[in-house]
Amino acid sequence: MSEGTMHRPAQRDQRDQCEQRRPLEQREEPARRTSRLHRVALVCAAAVPVMLVASGCSSDSGSGDDAQKEAATSSAQPSQSASEKAVQEAAYATLPKPCDALAKKTLADLVPKANKSGKAGASNESGTRGSCSWDSLDNNGVKGSQFRWLNVSLLRFDSDAARGEGNELAQEYYVKQVKDAQAVEGAKNARTQPVSGTGDEATAVRYDLKKKEGSFKQQTVVTRIENVVVTLDYNGAGLAGEKTPDAADLTKAAEKAAKETVAAVIAANQGDGTASESAAPSKEASKSASPSKSASKPASGSASKDASPSASASASASKKN
Repeated sequence: MSEGTMHRPAQRDQRDQCEQRRPLEQREEPARRTSRLHRVALVCAAAVPVMLVASGCSSDSGSGDDAQKEAATSSAQPSQSASEKAVQEAAYATLPKPCDALAKKTLADLVPKANKSGKAGASNESGTRGSCSWDSLDNNGVKGSQFRWLNVSLLRFDSDAARGEGNELAQEYYVKQVKDAQAVEGAKNARTQPVSGTGDEATAVRYDLKKKEGSFKQQTVVTRIENVVVTLDYNGAGLAGEKTPDAADLTKAAEKAAKETVAAVIAANQGDGTASESAAPSKEASKSASPSKSASKPASGSASKDASPSASASASASKKN
């Protein structure tokens, strides 16, 4: 074997050794890179939970604040809506008995020949609504007769969250009653005037009304005191040749009776239940009355609107003449 031939295997051996060493170095280099990547990954992985924890704490803190604000808002909303729906209790919780609202002396002046006990209305509801009427026929023989008819109606309104406060409901009804008195069919010489010193507001409507029995002078006094409306009708006529009564005198008497009825409303809520003949109720007096503590049925309909004498009264007048 020649020297050249022996040299080539030796070269191959060297190349083989180099080739063997090269893969090892190449394998070591990726291993080192892989090791570094693992360390970086571990560091990053360790950092991520920290960031997540920090982020989670920040998010929880904000959420807690928002939750507290929402809780405060939601807790405030019911109370606000409740306060918006709340209505003030009505000033007057009851009514006097209509037939006991006027003193005997007053009845003797206005209806001198009437039964002083009066006739209670059919639709009376204790403490909520009621009415009472009296009719008087003073027979003067051949000179004729003086007829008088008196009716007192009371209607009380309770406060209601759906419908409103009692005094507002009463005010609406008061306006309606005045309009009804002004719109009576057949009324002549109608006049409307305010009445002072009687409740919170009062109006007198008077007119002439011609009927087959004679010419009647009608007075209607409508009064509101807080959540109560008083409607007082009073009329008179001279029958069978008797002189027609003076409208101004009748109006004055009706206003006095209305004022006395209002005083009876105040007295009924102060506990003594008796009518005062002189008291002219004021707002201060009405506000001192006991507030309503229990809701009654909603007031509906209207009090007695009959502005003319009853048929029975007219019939009795005809019989006695």
